[in-house]
Order: sequence, then C-alpha cells, then structure tokens
Amino acid sequence: MPLPRTLDGRPALPTGLRRRLARLPIGLYRAGLGPLLGKRLLLLHHKGRTSGLHRRVVLEVVAHDAERGTWTLASGFGPKSAWYQNLRRTPRTLIQHGAHRHIVDARFLTPDEGAAVMARYAPEHPRTARKLCAFMGFETDGSEDSFRAAGRRIPFVRLERAPGTRTT
Repeated sequence: MPLPRTLDGRPALPTGLRRRLARLPIGLYRAGLGPLLGKRLLLLHHKGRTSGLHRRVVLEVVAHDAERGTWTLASGFGPKSAWYQNLRRTPRTLIQHGAHRHIVDARFLTPDEGAAVMARYAPEHPRTARKLCAFMGFETDGSEDSFRAAGRRIPFVRLERAPGTRTT
C-alpha cells in the first residue's frame, strides 16, 4: 500500500498506528534505554514554535563527527516537519545520543552541502539511502550523481555542540 502524499509530492506525516509506532523509541529514551538503539539514532528535544511546549522526536543520524561534536540529520518529511520548523525558530536545543546529552545549535545546510552529505551517505548505507530517496519521491539510479541530485532537495540539519558546553 503506497504511503499518502502531500500536494507537493512529499510523504504525508504519519497518523494513527504509524505515528504511535514511530514514537515508540521515545519511550525507550525516557526509560533510560536509549543506548540500546545504537549510534544511528538520537533523541532530539525541541520547543514548539507556536505552543512553546517541550517536544521530542527520535531521528536517524546521517553523519556524526565525534571529534567536532556534530550530528547531521535529514528531514524525511521535508521542510514542513514540525521538528525542522521548530529548530528554525529555536536553533539551540538538547539531544541525547547514546547515553550522553549534548546542548547543540542547529545549522541548516545549503542544497550543495546536502548533496555532498548524501553522496557520502549513500555508499556507506546504500539500502537506507535508496529507501529514503524513494520515500521522499526522488528517483535514483544508484549513481553518485543521482544521490547528489536527491541530496539537493532533502532538507539537512547539522547539530553542532554548543561552544562552552559539556557532555552529560
């Protein structure tokens, strides 16, 4: 059964059972079991841009640089995802990656930076890269050029450990 799409062709946000299943990992983080999810996922805390309420979402880490303290995320539902829009309004936030918490600042990547991220990600995780592109409605033929083209259209965010903060 194909996923519902928005008018611009992007996947519609999950509802009902799909939404509950997507939110299950948040409960694992709340129970202190986030490290069981591995290093490819993180818990992002964000502030609702309209409500001001505290929100959480578990997202896949597309790229992580431990030395620089950066985590790169892709917005699979496009620029209208709540977490993405909330970070645009309030870019300083908290993440939990494994057992550690970090205060981070969000930096939104340019289309060319997104293309480079996708070109590096695809050979490391070919199956997931193909699924992400197909999910978002982008055709790829497996070549670097096709992943770069898709990466130009995917909204990427780099979370950078805030200067002067420490890991907890």
